[in-house]
Amino acid sequence: MEKEVILENENITIWYYNSSKIVHHQIHKFTQGKEFRDALNAVAGTFETKGAVKYLSDDRKNAAFSREDAEWLRTVWRPRVTGTGWKYWAIVLPDENAGRMVMETIISDYFYLGITLQLFVNPEEALKWLESQ
Repeated sequence: MEKEVILENENITIWYYNSSKIVHHQIHKFTQGKEFRDALNAVAGTFETKGAVKYLSDDRKNAAFSREDAEWLRTVWRPRVTGTGWKYWAIVLPDENAGRMVMETIISDYFYLGITLQLFVNPEEALKWLESQ
């Protein structure tokens, strides 16, 4: 499957799979603040400009969000991205327990907004699931 690089740096890489309308991010190391927000703004922009409907979040190397990042996600990013036609979300859970706990609390919010989501420990399985949707 051909993928386009949307953003690539030492913290995170974001790809877009045109044929299956999947936005995919892989966090390489704990990311917060401006770098985190810039990356997620790139994700939202890809949903808006490319018509993506599926999202693969590979968060194995991420940890718990800061209070400020969590508030930004809730008040800025979530309203922006949920209005784009996003339907499916595959989440590869963080390796660290603190990161897993934070993701689990966020997940219920998106479920109630109508996003179909599944949790994974393997990004290849997550991608396969998204492709089948």
